Amino acid sequence: MGPAACLFDLDGLLLDTEPLQARAWLEAALHFGCELSAEQLLSLRGQRRLDCAALVCRWIAAVGANSPGCDALLAVRQPIADALVPTAAAMDGAAELVQACKDRQIPMALVTSSSQEAVRRKAAPHQWLKLIQERVYGDDPALAAGKPAPDPFLLAAERLGTKPCECWAFEDSAAGIQAAVAAGCHVYALLPKSESESPQQIPAGVTRLKSLRDVSW
Repeated sequence: MGPAACLFDLDGLLLDTEPLQARAWLEAALHFGCELSAEQLLSLRGQRRLDCAALVCRWIAAVGANSPGCDALLAVRQPIADALVPTAAAMDGAAELVQACKDRQIPMALVTSSSQEAVRRKAAPHQWLKLIQERVYGDDPALAAGKPAPDPFLLAAERLGTKPCECWAFEDSAAGIQAAVAAGCHVYALLPKSESESPQQIPAGVTRLKSLRDVSW
């Protein structure tokens, strides 16, 4: 039996933005005297910008540097990210998967930690993303907590008029997978090509995908 709705993450799932986001965090932290590790950068994936900024500020303080505060950190980081993310390519099979949902008349929602303005910039070169009309953004006023809390997926299911347990959620990050599982969705996890970039833990019951082309209806 197919899904009542499909809920899609954006960064690292539909668009290949994660390396670009990581580069922006890395350069911003270096500006304040802290070199982030690959593990630290991986742990930022899937979380909202302000939550990431708070983490990075703590890491900067932990190495003995003066913590800049979230506003100062983001003032350095955002111009870097804003210049990079519009260059992101679509993930392999992403546009085709979204079109397949449209052809099957399956309701869709974008469930992202990115702000509405950030999504506007990222999505501009990818007109196929307009097929996903329902959106839950990281700065959504109705959102109590971001990923890894289940709130974003619960809100998306509510807006689509479906039960979370009847939805297929597509994710790539540990925070996103945790959120979708906690919401009760059937979760598909897109595995990165590099094992070093894999989510640290993938819960039992999650369907692993090597490509979005592997989705079976």
